[in-house]
Amino acid sequence: MSSDGSVSYPFGTEARGTLIYSEDGRMSAMMTAGHRAPIDGGDPLGGDPQARAAAYSTCLAYTGTWEREGDTVVHRIEESLYPNWADTVQPRSIEDRDGQLVLRTPPQDGPDAVVNEMAWARPDPSGH
Repeated sequence: MSSDGSVSYPFGTEARGTLIYSEDGRMSAMMTAGHRAPIDGGDPLGGDPQARAAAYSTCLAYTGTWEREGDTVVHRIEESLYPNWADTVQPRSIEDRDGQLVLRTPPQDGPDAVVNEMAWARPDPSGH
């Protein structure tokens, strides 16, 4: 959400992802846009550079460690699809909203203090 109250969906309204917190303090997050276009060929590191760039632009993934500090979870990112996040520390405020885990970033630097919000729901154990 922007400081003016406007809301945007960088990965669209059908974004998907997985957030994993292990008991031993490891974590992993992956978010993708819904309905991503496939890349021709069978080589995940090959294919058309523009198609790979489009795929990169519709995915965000990182891994590292986590710890809870009050109403904040601190992600210590070790590796990331976005290389600038490697070896960074990123706090996220935590809220339980109707059974969903909602994480919010601190306002980003710049003239429009954007706060990113991600709502995570546990998968239905029955598979439905």
